[in-house]
Amino acid sequence: MPEFISFQYAMWNFDKGGFLQDLLHDLKYNQLSGVGIDLGKALGTAMRKRKLLSKQKWLIIPVPLHQKKKKKRGYNQARKIAVGVSKSTRLSLIDENIVNRVKFTETQTGFTLEKRNINVADAFSISDRNKIKNKACLIIDDVFTTGATTFELAETLRKAGAQKIGIATVAQA
Repeated sequence: MPEFISFQYAMWNFDKGGFLQDLLHDLKYNQLSGVGIDLGKALGTAMRKRKLLSKQKWLIIPVPLHQKKKKKRGYNQARKIAVGVSKSTRLSLIDENIVNRVKFTETQTGFTLEKRNINVADAFSISDRNKIKNKACLIIDDVFTTGATTFELAETLRKAGAQKIGIATVAQA
């Protein structure tokens, strides 16, 4: 984990072939967006109980989807989770057009760490650095596998002036 990241937290371990995998698959591909909000509420509550969010006014930043994927899916599952986190923590959720995925990337499933890093290199941009500068940024995603995506986004936020960066996901594979 890059040293500039304050913490990386996953609520559960990913159970390949189990209930959680089915739930996250339904969230991503079967239009069950409400599941994301509920999972986000649980994630926010778990982080509060572990005092990961104390002493800081975090700005919630869901990992953005490329427009092509968002159009196909209808929504960004990470944003649905982030909405739930925001509701349970009362922390602000960044506007949707500030942090963007500018590079279309193939799904990371089955890729080696090296291939994942190449796949997401320079994938993100910030349209308004003033919204990031000197802020504590909490990156939200569904699953943390190797960290390639979240670490790339964290680096983009760091370069935009983020003061502190944390990562929280529903599951860790």
